[in-house]
Amino acid sequence: MMNKENKKYWLSPDQLHDTKEYRRNLRDRYHEENGETSGGFSRRSFLGIMGASLALAGLAGCRRPVEKIVPYVVMPEEVIPGVPQYYASTMPLGTSAYGILVESHEGRPTKIEGNPKHPSTLGSADIFLEAAILGLYDPDRSKKVMHAGAESTYNDFVSFWREQGLKFAANRGEGLAVISESFSSPTLMRLRKDFLKKYPNAPWICYEPVSDEKHYQAVSQLTARLLRPVYHYNKADVILSLDADFLLTENENIKAARGFAAKRKPDDDKTGMNRLYAAESAFSITGSMADHRLRISSAHIGRLALAIAEALRKRGLNIPGSAEYDGSDFNKEWIEALADDLYSAKGRSLIVAGSRQPIWVHKQVIILNDALGNIGQTVTYRNTDDALLPDMGVLKTVTERLKSGAISTIIIFGGNPVYNAPADSDFASVLSKCENSVHFSEYMDETSKLTKWHIPRAHFLESWGDARAVDGTLSVIQPMIEPLYDAPVDSEIYALLATGRDQRGYDIIRETWQSYLKGGDFEKRWRKVLHDGLLADSALPDEIIKLSAAAIEPPKPEKELSKDNLELNFYPSKIYDGRFANNGWLQELPDPINKLTWGNAALLSTKTAAELELANGDMVNIETDSAKLEIPVWISPGQANYTVAVALGYGRNGIGKVADGVGANTYTLRNSNNSSFYRGVKLVKTGAVIEMAGTQDHGSMHGRPIVREAVLDEYRGHPEFAAEMVEHPPLDSIYPEHDYGHGYQWGMVIDLNACIGCSACTIACQSENNIPIVGKLQVSKGREMHWIRNDRYFVGDEDDPQIVHMPVACQQCENAPCESVCPVAATVHDKEGLNNMTYNRCIGTRYCSNNCPYKVRRFNFFNYTGKYSETIKMAQNPDVTVRSRGVMEKCTFCTQRINRAKIRAKQEGRTVRDGEIMTACEQACPTKAIRFGNINDPDSAVTAMKKIDRNYALLGELNVRPRNSYLAKIRNPNPKLEKIEDHETG
Repeated sequence: MMNKENKKYWLSPDQLHDTKEYRRNLRDRYHEENGETSGGFSRRSFLGIMGASLALAGLAGCRRPVEKIVPYVVMPEEVIPGVPQYYASTMPLGTSAYGILVESHEGRPTKIEGNPKHPSTLGSADIFLEAAILGLYDPDRSKKVMHAGAESTYNDFVSFWREQGLKFAANRGEGLAVISESFSSPTLMRLRKDFLKKYPNAPWICYEPVSDEKHYQAVSQLTARLLRPVYHYNKADVILSLDADFLLTENENIKAARGFAAKRKPDDDKTGMNRLYAAESAFSITGSMADHRLRISSAHIGRLALAIAEALRKRGLNIPGSAEYDGSDFNKEWIEALADDLYSAKGRSLIVAGSRQPIWVHKQVIILNDALGNIGQTVTYRNTDDALLPDMGVLKTVTERLKSGAISTIIIFGGNPVYNAPADSDFASVLSKCENSVHFSEYMDETSKLTKWHIPRAHFLESWGDARAVDGTLSVIQPMIEPLYDAPVDSEIYALLATGRDQRGYDIIRETWQSYLKGGDFEKRWRKVLHDGLLADSALPDEIIKLSAAAIEPPKPEKELSKDNLELNFYPSKIYDGRFANNGWLQELPDPINKLTWGNAALLSTKTAAELELANGDMVNIETDSAKLEIPVWISPGQANYTVAVALGYGRNGIGKVADGVGANTYTLRNSNNSSFYRGVKLVKTGAVIEMAGTQDHGSMHGRPIVREAVLDEYRGHPEFAAEMVEHPPLDSIYPEHDYGHGYQWGMVIDLNACIGCSACTIACQSENNIPIVGKLQVSKGREMHWIRNDRYFVGDEDDPQIVHMPVACQQCENAPCESVCPVAATVHDKEGLNNMTYNRCIGTRYCSNNCPYKVRRFNFFNYTGKYSETIKMAQNPDVTVRSRGVMEKCTFCTQRINRAKIRAKQEGRTVRDGEIMTACEQACPTKAIRFGNINDPDSAVTAMKKIDRNYALLGELNVRPRNSYLAKIRNPNPKLEKIEDHETG
């Protein structure tokens, strides 16, 4: 029944072609031919990076908050040393609000989780939420008020603004302007309205270099209303992504990932499996999960939407206002099969356009969803009254007024337009000539250095505030710690600008919430909001929309692409738009697709690179009509031919030890009219070559059967395929074996069908377990310290492959090969099945690492922690041992969490409940692909998952008996398009 023809899985083109470089990496995992301590990486430079990674919080690092905040779980009479408390808060990012729980040790926040009550996180997190803790303790954060290049005080600024405020009140704000980031805060919106009422002639604009503004603008043009779309992926049976990476970089990605995974269950007859189509130029996380992926240039995405509209029109759908197009640029079978799927799933389908696409494409998508009956079902629309929405176009208007002298005083709240404004705006030179300029920001960044005033800005974990989630749920922001530096919170600055009064953030927020908590005991209801982190049942209702019959006017087709006429694409990165560039955890995190760390590159397809005679690391100049940028090349299988993809956010200058000099600033290539992609670009080889810090070949289990997958129909016909793909001969032991049939026995299951490769688990593990960063040079030598390695396997044609994501950590083998080779018994087994490390026994032979078939052990080549002061140590989890040089480390199944739960259960006279212990990776995972628990409990969730037919042990044929197991990946292709065979790596 099952076709056993092997299809090769590969981590990189080097592995696929078995190159000398790949063979060298296999032979020398740690690149030690140059010596351990030589190679240009000094202890001084290492400690500089680590000082930024585990930031010196300052003398105030242990101070308690001034105002009382409410614990989420328990209400202790006093803080008990060693017992963490959990507080609910919210992380604002753009127009989104992510509900979080913050773990605090003696008044010091150490870990962030998702708030299970909050609709935007549902108890999970992404890399930005997890890494925010490191941002709080960043020693490069701005600490002092600066005026005209000299130190000043906040009181001096208050006096300055009161004087300016009186002047502008007299002329109603003529000559004054404000540029701010986007937000969804009722309090900030109230204060903004007060400001505009007092200064009606002063424009207050919102600029974001990366945003979803085109979603709003398209809805506005079709409905004459400013509404935001809310997508319900958990209700969609057929999804079409048009350049929309909704699983990672689009708005509300955590909720989207959860909803998508909820319909991706091949073992659940009620839920079933959705089918995902994706069209994109560069491989994205969403594209990697697609059952069918079409690699096309970004400029062709809109034409694809027109072709789909025409195909649906032929099936009887009334699609008004669409420009007719026969789809001759695309595979007719692909269009017809997709149209059949969408038509048969009317009301249960969903089409999503990415934020990078122009407004006309978004309008076409709204019309298609309306014709398919999806509006009100899989996509709804909500009000945006409390959201300040971005608009890149108005920045140009303000810049022109600055240049003409019409604006004499400009206030920039957050953001960094000198760094990330469109290159043709010339914003930097215009700002430097302004008479009075003010910048509020967390860092003394590129914009701060050109303004007359710089005011430090408090981190959101130090602030009182509020925000609305995309669905309208009111959320509260409460401080976890008193501000480490003399920095006002957002609401205090807004209140000063609007009223001239210097108020406390706590009082400002409570004033706003008086209107939301009417009728009853305000203090009681306020404490409930602080406890939950949100106001229950405050989501906004769905709005009924009526579309106008506006015609869609696509641009004329441009000249065909070639090696001399390339399309340049800009994408947000793992450091977002650059605001997280000084976060070492994010810089060292491998990109989920290309696996690059510490920098960006020009991503090219295999064919394009071959025609241009380019290889990985070759330096090229990206040349446009008005700019030129030098950047290295990286070959990315699955990239659309003759397209170049570059990540935004790199090439920072003078903001911190981590960010400075890392990567190239691709904002210098953007312009106002083409902020997402444009054509007419050339690549010119410079002749220079640099070494890239990529991890795609690290930890290779070369020649072993790793990934197992099938298509849905075949799986249902032969559900035991995963266990049968590798023969398990009887392997009897001559030694007596331990009986693991009693007590707690811990195990884990990872569902490859749900894992999207987002790496939230990796950052969560790093935060929980005090894992250091090592720097670009050490990563390039294979010495990164992450306990969870997210392998990304390509399968199929090199030009157009599919992808499988596979997290690999210590497998906690019952018959662990690492234990038998350790000469000092530093790695041993306990009675609950954990493979434990005794750090003070380890002498660093690394025999265990060599004998581990999974390559998941990490060695401390340098004394990463020896120079830490006591205050630096306060930034770490006190429940986890800090390791030193010469010590091996690995995943522990978060043994500190296990022990904490066992102690609590013992105190209460009971056993540990199923689900009471969640490892850091399990808790963060947005799709709940990871499940941990007691495998001796027949009623536990992990036991139930291990009974699923798809369950298999990675390298189980080696008789190492891993406690971890995997559920095989299942794809759901359209039978009219593709018949995917069973695959086995080789």
